[in-house]
Amino acid sequence: MEKTAVIAIGGNSLIKSKEKQEIEHQMEAVQDTANHIVDMVEKGFCVVVTHGNGPQVGFGLLRSEMAKDVAPRVPLAVCGAETQGSIGYMIQQKLHNALLEREIKKQVATVVTQVEVDPLDSAFQKPTKPIGPFYTAAEAHEKKKLGWDLVEDSGRGFRRVVPSPLPRHIVERDIIKNMVDNGFLVVAVGGGGIPVVPDEKGNLKGVPAVIDKDFASSLLAKELEADLFVISTGVDRVYLNFNQPSEIGLDEMTLEEARKYLEEGHFPPGSMKPKIEAAIAFLENGGQEVLITSPEYLARAMEGEAGTRIKK
Repeated sequence: MEKTAVIAIGGNSLIKSKEKQEIEHQMEAVQDTANHIVDMVEKGFCVVVTHGNGPQVGFGLLRSEMAKDVAPRVPLAVCGAETQGSIGYMIQQKLHNALLEREIKKQVATVVTQVEVDPLDSAFQKPTKPIGPFYTAAEAHEKKKLGWDLVEDSGRGFRRVVPSPLPRHIVERDIIKNMVDNGFLVVAVGGGGIPVVPDEKGNLKGVPAVIDKDFASSLLAKELEADLFVISTGVDRVYLNFNQPSEIGLDEMTLEEARKYLEEGHFPPGSMKPKIEAAIAFLENGGQEVLITSPEYLARAMEGEAGTRIKK
């Protein structure tokens, strides 16, 4: 029986630089990642791919703003769904081609995924997740009239911030599991999933929020009882004292060591910290192993030659 691996790739990994943001450039980046994922398939894994969508949602909101006089604005939840579909299309096409080239008979499908959040989550009272373009102070003043929350972002201007609640339940979980059990490669929980809240009858409604994709991927890995949770990042492994003279690369960590390093502040917010927190959550909820590495090092990491493994 095949082992199951959930692989979380970042939305930024599809955009290599400011000079390479066009769709054809993103497709080229996806091709590289698809080849590394198929390496895992050849090693006997049934793979579920999750992905970020931060830059792509930002582009979508920018298009919506610029076209507001000729077309309806696109709500954030719908923008999240659109990017799940577009990025999913790119990933499934490139995976299909990579599988075909190696004569592996597997099909790939994308599931546009909703993720239930708690309407009383404290994140709704304190939006922190920056999205979309930068605005001047005058532009930000006008945007606040729309009911937006905006904050100054590192001297670069003002950005809209939205809540980032924790994921509670993956609505399409059983569909994803059924596809995995039948041997499909599945792309799901894109961008952390579309955040939805239920009413008293169970009807769902999208909310203007962004779920951290590593937390949502950790939840999916737990609910699928995955054998391995892979978190893709921009570096080959996890480091202590990153970018400092005393920098130390870690080949392995125990769950207790991961907790200890997190408490000591080794992992910056918005970068490695949510990845370590997602890894800890997976291991605390029944998972056995997490691998953190960059896409180009994935094959070597599977052989123990790169990456950081975190084990219970």
